[in-house]
Amino acid sequence: MPAGGARSEPPDLRLAGLAVAAWLTALAGLHLGSRATLLVAGMAAGLTAIGAVHLLGRLGRPRAVVRRYGWVAVAVGLGVVCGGAATAARLAVRDAPPIRALAEQRAPITADLVVRDDPRPIRSAGRPGMLLVSTELVRLTGPDGRRIHATVRLLVLATDPSWRGLLPGQRLTAEGRLGVPRGGDLTAAVLSTNDPPERHGAPSWAQRAAGALRTGLQRACLPLPEDPGGLLPGLVVGDTSRLSPAVEEDFRATGMTHLNAVSGSNVAIVVGAVLLLARWARAGPWLAAALCGVALVGFVILVRPSPSVVRAATMGAIGLAALAAGRPRAAMPALAAAVTVLVLVDPELAGDPGFALSVLATGGLLLLAPRWRDGLRRRGVPPGLAEALAVPAAAQLACGPVVAGISGTVSLVAVPANLLAVPAIAPATVLGVLAAMVSPIWPAGAEFVAWLASWPAWWLVLIARQGARLPGGNLPWPGGVPGALLLTGLTVALLIAVRRPLVRRLVAVVGVAVVLGALPVRLVAAGWPPAGWVVVACAVGQGDALVLPVDSGRAVVVDAGPEPGAVDGCLRRLGVREVPLLVISHFHADHVGGVAGVFRG
Repeated sequence: MPAGGARSEPPDLRLAGLAVAAWLTALAGLHLGSRATLLVAGMAAGLTAIGAVHLLGRLGRPRAVVRRYGWVAVAVGLGVVCGGAATAARLAVRDAPPIRALAEQRAPITADLVVRDDPRPIRSAGRPGMLLVSTELVRLTGPDGRRIHATVRLLVLATDPSWRGLLPGQRLTAEGRLGVPRGGDLTAAVLSTNDPPERHGAPSWAQRAAGALRTGLQRACLPLPEDPGGLLPGLVVGDTSRLSPAVEEDFRATGMTHLNAVSGSNVAIVVGAVLLLARWARAGPWLAAALCGVALVGFVILVRPSPSVVRAATMGAIGLAALAAGRPRAAMPALAAAVTVLVLVDPELAGDPGFALSVLATGGLLLLAPRWRDGLRRRGVPPGLAEALAVPAAAQLACGPVVAGISGTVSLVAVPANLLAVPAIAPATVLGVLAAMVSPIWPAGAEFVAWLASWPAWWLVLIARQGARLPGGNLPWPGGVPGALLLTGLTVALLIAVRRPLVRRLVAVVGVAVVLGALPVRLVAAGWPPAGWVVVACAVGQGDALVLPVDSGRAVVVDAGPEPGAVDGCLRRLGVREVPLLVISHFHADHVGGVAGVFRG
């Protein structure tokens, strides 16, 4: 809080219009196509040029207010031009006619590829063990022997286990059939293959080092209990291969999914720990900055320098810089510039939910958290508690619309769950990174450090498990873009309205009344399941799951739906604790994909 109770300077939002316009234009362009995006960029270029000429005084001298908002409009127009031009150029390469024609024909091809990210297991109808591998195409040989040289993104769906051990940067050759992608990103085609890849050479030393450290962390977590042992690698390096479906679903229900993936907060924790050690050792500012830079580069290598990790490192570095310098006015232009550069370099990030959550969380921490923290301190709240309350609340409020649009629910337990999780995140992350660093030279020591890290990880699992089981913890909400826009509008209106003391008191009274009035009703008379129920068809989306009771807490289940979470939630709400018989009508994904949810608990 500024000295003497003076009001802090408002944040510098001059570049915000540029960043938001470039971001939204790239997002729209991914769905509109190259021609429509280029047309929008051309129209924006013309309007921006006219506005800039007018503001420069050639067509008159506008007043100060008009000039200020006029330059904001010019910045927005420039963002549309840059975002549209960059996206249209990448879309033109993606939609090259030779590759598109082969994809539409589902032609058998041979492709020379470079792996872009770690292979990820996915659920598939009748094809267990399928892996999704993000690659970049170097050369393609069609069924007629014609070779096509193109640098486009290719998504590989592989069933052979030998794909599992690939590292980013690995060059290989694969055979399979091309298919048309779903759209909405820069993927040019999908390659389906049942054969092993033919590897050429080895990945870079950085990727090999990262692979060794990640493998060492996995080995160190093997003796741990399943839930914290599977969460710890995801919390530290984003490796969720051993994360149990039950923990994953609980984290989603409590708004803690961001902990399962590498984000800016991970970067800030690791680099912040190094900064604290440097200050404790009385290192000078230049030495401290150099040590933090080395830690940042090392952490990026550890978690793999994929586009998502580079994005997380950028957001985390910006947040750390704002925290260390105490200059939110400088941090907001840095955030806007980083968003603009990242979207122009890789327009596909505009449609990545992780990118949106990172940017929104960072923006919330810079714009909302300091004001809320200072307001709480003025009302007598201790500084540490004020910070602990303001940070998760600001991040959750900023990310709420995106989460609601993705999940179709609004979590009422997200803020308290994330508040309770705050003390455990930093020790689990720092100890997990230390275990990974120690693992190549001292495996026993790495297991001991991982055991220490498992205790804060266990606390996170406990919070997610208990929060997911609270009645009324999640409210249904419209999904997709309409739901996200609706919650955004309500959030902005609420933020504006609560600036008036009368409205703020009214909102507080209504909120307390709703909680005190609705929660006991949900606890005492939930209304579900109805007395004497005979059969329930669970709402599992595109699929089937039927429940027939045989005794108190026991039921027969017919089919399990496409996802474990939906059928697990249905059985939980029905009070089913034991399933003596599970019947599968036929082996399709919409009937067997949720089998793990039936066995959960």
